[in-house]
Amino acid sequence: MSNKLPQVQSNRRAAKAAPRTRRAAGARAAANGLQLGVLPSLLGYQLRLAQRAIFDDFADSMGELEVSPGLFGMLVVIEANPGLKQSELAHAAQLDRSSLVPALDKLEARGLVMRVASEADRRVNGLRLTADGSALLKKLKQRVTRHEQRLVRDLSAAEREQLVQLLNRILPDKR
Repeated sequence: MSNKLPQVQSNRRAAKAAPRTRRAAGARAAANGLQLGVLPSLLGYQLRLAQRAIFDDFADSMGELEVSPGLFGMLVVIEANPGLKQSELAHAAQLDRSSLVPALDKLEARGLVMRVASEADRRVNGLRLTADGSALLKKLKQRVTRHEQRLVRDLSAAEREQLVQLLNRILPDKR
């Protein structure tokens, strides 16, 4: 999960222009006879192209709500685990503390998450969504559902399930 907030003013325009720019660049490359060599046959290259397309569509889906895939994931995990420790969220989000704290600060500054001192150990903060955080997450989930539907619109249910299973088998020890 990336924890970066999109840079709304410049990145929103760039995100909307990026898919057209890439398509245009690909068309120009083909028209100019540019060869991509081995790249199209590489799984990593294809996954990267898919990731960029997915992130562009995600940014378009979120629009004015200004939430990145990483921040969305953090909100979902906090909702599913009220009182979750910051260290547990860091592990779930695959972030180190130096990356997690600024992301949580952003969510807290927006009034979406609150840190609550643990009754058992006052040095430990538990994380909870605020009422605003819960309301926003409800909207986000609706938009993400539509986003996910666009991602798989050309796949059957069986193909979607197979794709998820195959992706889970790629370098599982690195996840």
